[in-house]
Amino acid sequence: MTVVNQLTMVSVVVSDMKRAKEFYAEKLGLEVATDYRQNDDNWWVTLTLPGGASITLARSSTTSNEPPKPGTLGFYLSTSDIAAAHKELNEKGVKPSEIQDNLYGPGSGVKFFQLQDPDGNQVTFAQE
Repeated sequence: MTVVNQLTMVSVVVSDMKRAKEFYAEKLGLEVATDYRQNDDNWWVTLTLPGGASITLARSSTTSNEPPKPGTLGFYLSTSDIAAAHKELNEKGVKPSEIQDNLYGPGSGVKFFQLQDPDGNQVTFAQE
């Protein structure tokens, strides 16, 4: 038995919530599910993806120890049409890398491109 059966949420620390929310909702097309704001320094926005997973953007001044810094996370999103996704993001002003076909090494056939969110977190789009 595996103790994990699926990833349901990724938390992304951001420096500017308004900018991050606009990027993920308007540029990437994710749906805002919750928007909880105590003040400018304590604000959480959850966005949903098809299939039930979510991304929570976090801007918080109340973390213990050393909090994660913006720009230190990377994650993968799948797409059924890599060329269409690349074109749409370009049209929205996002600057993705060129599409490549070797995500898992030469000959893998997995096409992908990468981009950075406003805080420098790496987002990889892949089509298997």
